[in-house]
Amino acid sequence: MAYILAIESSCDDTSAAVLNNRFLLSNMIAGQKVHELYGGVVPELASRAHAQNIVPVVHTALQTAGIKKEQLDAIAFTRGPGLMGSLLVGVSFAKAMSLALNIPMMEVNHLQAHVLSHFIQTQDYDHAPEFPFLCLLVSGGHTQILRVNAPFNFEVLGSTIDDAVGECIDKAAKIMGLPYPGGPVIDRLAKNGNDSRFKIAKPHIANLDYSFSGLKTSFLYLVRDGLKTDSGFVEKNLNDLCACVQKAIIDSLMDKLVLAVKQTGIKQVAIGGGVSANSLLRQTIQEYADRYGWQAFIPPFSFTTDNAAMVGIAGYFKWQQKQFCGLDAVPYARA
Repeated sequence: MAYILAIESSCDDTSAAVLNNRFLLSNMIAGQKVHELYGGVVPELASRAHAQNIVPVVHTALQTAGIKKEQLDAIAFTRGPGLMGSLLVGVSFAKAMSLALNIPMMEVNHLQAHVLSHFIQTQDYDHAPEFPFLCLLVSGGHTQILRVNAPFNFEVLGSTIDDAVGECIDKAAKIMGLPYPGGPVIDRLAKNGNDSRFKIAKPHIANLDYSFSGLKTSFLYLVRDGLKTDSGFVEKNLNDLCACVQKAIIDSLMDKLVLAVKQTGIKQVAIGGGVSANSLLRQTIQEYADRYGWQAFIPPFSFTTDNAAMVGIAGYFKWQQKQFCGLDAVPYARA
């Protein structure tokens, strides 16, 4: 039995979690609304907020878990990728606490943590895939199809050659004048829209790679041409525009995922990353699973966005293998 404290500070959410082996005892998150004023995350403001939030967030995580800091066996922390200033706060705090308690640390790759979030156990959730499985990793900065052979044995089968899916969604939202973050807004408005009202060009990229820059440009031209004839085009057609762009993006994702299943023969299919919170994507993954005989693994909403629980489960697997890191570990911004 191991009590692991996990710290996540890669972007604009300060999060701390406590796990007992794979079982989640607490998962606390402090968000940062200040970025809404600027239409995106401001790195300097994010790092300052992390510095303010990390002590109370860790304290609350321990208190909610019902354990004292002296009972901890190890600390897991996000080393990267992410915003350098934000990562520095979490990494520095983890090092200080490791020294104070004389316990080991495990560095965690943020993207691997998203994939491994399926192995978290709670009272209401215990639905882990078996190795190997496929994972569609979709976030603001990454879009990949991965073959996961073991906890830290990942094979990239396909990746975006330009924009990530989350970037494409946020840029589409910005074109329509929607607030940041745009993903949840588009998801909500699309539920009342006609997804076949407008035609948006879909990319045609070889193999299992993705491209979303052309799709984004096609949508931009659609809105621009509409505004030429009607200044109220976006407002009058907002739900339909959201539905069409969301459908085009998810259709592109699924086309390559179907091909990946055919090429590998692996029918255990998981999704992970912030965009896996999208309701249409979650629904579509399950529909495809029912249609093609896949076994779908869809994480709870609380494990889709940046959170320390997923860092903790990745740390647990490293704890099992005694893959500890030293005080010389430094954060990295890119994968």
